[in-house]
Amino acid sequence: MATSQEKATLSPTASGNPISSKTSAAAMATVIHPVLDPLSTKTTAATPVMARAQTCHPLDPLMAAEIAVAVSTVRAAGKTPEVRDSMRFIEVVLVEPDKNVVALADAYFFPPFQPSLLPKTKGRPVIPTKLPPRQARLVVYNKRSNETSIWTVELNEVHAATRGGHHRGKVISSKVVPDVQPPMDAEEYAECEAVVKDFPPFREAMRKRGIVDMDLVMVDPWCVGYHSNADAPSRRLAKPLIFCRTESDCPVENGYARPVEGIHVLVDMQNMVVIEFEDRKLVPLPPADPLRNYTAGETRGGVDRSDVKPLQIIQPEGPSFRVNGHFVNWQKWNFRIGFTPREGLVIYSVAYLDGSRGRRPVAHRLSFVEMVVPYGDPNDPHYRKNAFDAGEDGLGKNAHSLKKGCDCLGYIKYFDAHFTNFTGGVETIENCVCLHEEDHGILWKHQDWRTGLAEDGKIEAEVKLTGVLSLGALQPGEVRKYGTMIAPGLYAPVHQHFFVARMDMAVDCKPGEAFNQVVEMNVKVEDPGKDNVHNNAFYPEEELLRTELQAMRDCNPLSARHWIIRNTRTVNRTGQLTGYKLLPGSNCLPLAGSEAKFLRRAAFLKHNLWVTAYSRDEMYPGGEFPNQNPRSGEGLATWVKQNRPIEETDIVLWYVFGVTHIPRLEDWPVMPVERIGFMLMPHGFFNCSPAVDVPPSTGDCELKDAVIATKPIQNSLIPKL
Repeated sequence: MATSQEKATLSPTASGNPISSKTSAAAMATVIHPVLDPLSTKTTAATPVMARAQTCHPLDPLMAAEIAVAVSTVRAAGKTPEVRDSMRFIEVVLVEPDKNVVALADAYFFPPFQPSLLPKTKGRPVIPTKLPPRQARLVVYNKRSNETSIWTVELNEVHAATRGGHHRGKVISSKVVPDVQPPMDAEEYAECEAVVKDFPPFREAMRKRGIVDMDLVMVDPWCVGYHSNADAPSRRLAKPLIFCRTESDCPVENGYARPVEGIHVLVDMQNMVVIEFEDRKLVPLPPADPLRNYTAGETRGGVDRSDVKPLQIIQPEGPSFRVNGHFVNWQKWNFRIGFTPREGLVIYSVAYLDGSRGRRPVAHRLSFVEMVVPYGDPNDPHYRKNAFDAGEDGLGKNAHSLKKGCDCLGYIKYFDAHFTNFTGGVETIENCVCLHEEDHGILWKHQDWRTGLAEDGKIEAEVKLTGVLSLGALQPGEVRKYGTMIAPGLYAPVHQHFFVARMDMAVDCKPGEAFNQVVEMNVKVEDPGKDNVHNNAFYPEEELLRTELQAMRDCNPLSARHWIIRNTRTVNRTGQLTGYKLLPGSNCLPLAGSEAKFLRRAAFLKHNLWVTAYSRDEMYPGGEFPNQNPRSGEGLATWVKQNRPIEETDIVLWYVFGVTHIPRLEDWPVMPVERIGFMLMPHGFFNCSPAVDVPPSTGDCELKDAVIATKPIQNSLIPKL
């Protein structure tokens, strides 16, 4: 615990620059005080801890005031009133600082103050009086010129923005990105629906189907993807899907039970006009399905269940976790929580406090960076359904407020999320992320037959899939093999869901260290012979993945294939390298031909595992702007062509996992939760000897869509999105 003296605010030097000279370092002795490293049992009485001078940790998500300052700064930089009025704000996010800045902040500026993170130096370390200013990165769409630009704005102390909004940030850089379209926005969706419903030929087409009340009609804009030059990003395009409710006085009716087939609509989203329309085929609307609704009082039979007794989760002594801002301590684990409009939940700086070994890092940054849903029906419009839910829309922007007793149980810590809307206003999702503990069953168990005693204990990442099916209508007597008929005239096409987990690993690596490698493990059956006279032998065989191209790998349950991220300089008490194992769960690959159009933008789906050398600009596997992207030379599949070495390197793992969904009648009207995921578990990480340096290795050796569950010790700690 820092003393009151150590919490005193420090003033910057007159120049405002970090202190780096010997003279300045000597002057720092009056404001830096030796204390114990609270995350280590070793006595480090001479270790200085910086008085906290910053209000926001470098990894804290942008506050609402910071977003407002960033938007106003960019808007003010517009050259003309027309330019300023045409600005639409797609995304405003934190510019995440270099890892050494994060380490400096954790060591000297923010509790629990962890000086052991930094390499030891002779004498007193030279520490700046303050961290670099926070920066915001803005993606801006100009509705007038159809241009997309990226801006970087430097932010000063945010409290200045609360005094009437007179403070502005400083534009550090701006550039126009040619030939791209940024993600769509909910405001555009609403405007598109209104435009289509007011289009006279559309109203006439609906009249032919017996619909005159436009309040019954639902228009869902979908990004066009990229199938030909007609979809090029020179225009901002959407191809809506049409649905129709049966009763205008029932706002909770499931309108997706009546898809309107045969109408082709193409909308220019920049100018909000219908540019193509054709009533191609008159398909009767499916009859109203009595089982279509799923809300309370509207379920099967119209009667809610009453045979489930209340289940209450109580924690009379409070939770086992502690939260300071966005920093979380739970048992011996600690990490930081972040949030972006594109990824949703982000987990930073995952580490384990291991007695005399102190803080042992596991990963620097964990998140889901893309979700792709390709459909397997070649008929129009379903062949165009291949949504990039993160890159074309935004997982975080589609998050919703969580409710106690429904999404979260027991003692709950909520985190709000702030982001910009299309016109630059700041919106807040209250209770967007919840942190709570769950009894997730047995962690481990062993019973000794001699004593009759039993003991209980796993680490797991899990995605829970649920929602309403995207349906198609059938002609009378029609049957399609590319889906399942779930009601008269109504069928659900087959499709797949793919998720991409990006894991910036740092197993036993302090900041600045790059001692990780990835090993693939396959189980081999021993050949018959003198070493296998009983024909029962099998053994694990390792292969060191040395380069990016070599590390393009697929799951193989026949060989129990998994991968181990090892530290090449740290050993456990048996002399083996410490590591973490990536253990796949159920998985699949795209069920599409090699020339499938969606694979042009989603080549990263072709393998389950990719490993790359860390580069701060390589964040999204399909590139930053997958919407209407005609270019095949972007993203993960292109980055690995550099074939960079990945042995003893700062590495990033990209794990692609998915499920093939062949709909069942039980998936209607709403799909019960289906779980997929993987485990990231210790492999020789615990029961370690004190840190030992060894020579370099020379031989082979829960988005509410997503829930991430981490169960390392006894309970589960589940940050929910």
